[in-house]
Amino acid sequence: MYITVVCPQCEDETDHEVLKEAPADLLVRCTVCGTIYHIPVPKERLIDVKTIVSMEKESLVGSVELLEDDLVSVGDNLLADCGDDEVISVEVTSIEVGERRVKRAKASEVSALWTRVIEEVVVKASVHHKAKTIPLYHLCDGEESFVVDEVYTFDNVKFRISHIKMRTGQVLRKDGWKTVAKKIKRIYGNKM
Repeated sequence: MYITVVCPQCEDETDHEVLKEAPADLLVRCTVCGTIYHIPVPKERLIDVKTIVSMEKESLVGSVELLEDDLVSVGDNLLADCGDDEVISVEVTSIEVGERRVKRAKASEVSALWTRVIEEVVVKASVHHKAKTIPLYHLCDGEESFVVDEVYTFDNVKFRISHIKMRTGQVLRKDGWKTVAKKIKRIYGNKM
């Protein structure tokens, strides 16, 4: 299992592998620098919610990663992991809670999400400004390009990309390296 927290060595928000779980804390290893240390157990935990993805004539079974306390509603746009590093932008069309269909539910109560493929994706960004990290979400075409060391504006926040975390685990750090929105797990940058 992996979680995203601020590494004391890197002084940046990075993915960490959970090596050992205890009731009060977690033993984690930073995937960037390799530092191993203890952190308190996060109050909210990520869960994988079963997701049926409708693609016109066929359907796939995948999952959507959500926090246990996240509220999911019909009409929400999410990213479904359908295996083989295939991530599909979907819209929730129905929510199954046990034997019932509801319009809204807490992620931990959902038996399955029924979704349909859409053309757009949400790119997540963590923008650093002094000691504060600003979480941003940008809806765009799945083929839109993002380039390391270029300046972008999400929600009226102007920032320069420092690195891009790919869904495959690779991190793009060199100036000029680029990728498309549908392959991005998270963008990291510094506020201008």
